[in-house]
Amino acid sequence: MRDDIDVLVHEVGPRDGLQSIQTIFPTQAKMDWIKREAAAGVPQIQVGSFVPPKNLPQMADSAEVVRRSLEIPGLTVSALVPNLRGAENGFAAGAHQIGVVLSVSEAHNMSNVRRSVAESLDGFSEIVAHRDADDAYKDIVLSGGLATAFGCTIDGKVEVSAVMRVAEEFLKRGADRISVADTVGYANPKQVRDLFDELYRTVGDDVPVGAHFHDTRGLGLANAFAAVEAGVRELDSCLGGLGGCPYAPGASGNIVTEDLVFMLEGMGLRTGIDLDGLLAAREIMERHLKDEPTQGSFVTAGRPLGFEPATAAA
Repeated sequence: MRDDIDVLVHEVGPRDGLQSIQTIFPTQAKMDWIKREAAAGVPQIQVGSFVPPKNLPQMADSAEVVRRSLEIPGLTVSALVPNLRGAENGFAAGAHQIGVVLSVSEAHNMSNVRRSVAESLDGFSEIVAHRDADDAYKDIVLSGGLATAFGCTIDGKVEVSAVMRVAEEFLKRGADRISVADTVGYANPKQVRDLFDELYRTVGDDVPVGAHFHDTRGLGLANAFAAVEAGVRELDSCLGGLGGCPYAPGASGNIVTEDLVFMLEGMGLRTGIDLDGLLAAREIMERHLKDEPTQGSFVTAGRPLGFEPATAAA
């Protein structure tokens, strides 16, 4: 993470937001959005997902979007992949970071990717081996994602011990970082704090850890705050709160990037992001939406009197 920021805000809207809606964004519209957010100081953006276009037509141009995003100075370009084939495409496109997500819940993982958790972990090992076999890919960061870490719409409760086992397996198999996701919006702040406390005890403080929250039940920002209090310094969010999990009924709504940045900056934690720039990027995004709802409080209420962002004070 950069020395001039305290918390890395990872924008996932061009992937997680767009994959969950009916609107098909033109490639140029995606690039206008991505460039404006990067200009606002967003350090990392998940710009696409390497999945079969017939499954997610919104992601059909991911290779082109990755390649064009790599031309933006200072931006870390990330993408999501479901399997080795997707990883091969993501590597070839040149993404800086590749996320490989599995569900800790066996039932959710089977429903989502038609694999057991053990099979998905074996698939992750194949991706690591493919990266390590080619010097051209040696600098690509592989992130192991733990979906349904706080609960599952099929299995219900997910044990913390199961989350720890999957996290340890990811790291044993070569993950450079891990990301923990409340895929279906079940988490509460105490649960978040307890899980991340246990995670750091299990994997140590040297492993980069990210968190991904949905605001399905109104606790997204509270959960993000609890994760920061537990030591997490990388948070996913989506401009306008767009999107969610397309395979989890009722799980729409990522935490809103603008609201997250406002909270963190108000707490004195530098993100490096300009809030006015985020609102300008939001206007670009909304211009291309077709009757898709967006969320957010900062966009409506604006800055309180006397607000001083930590970034400006640095």
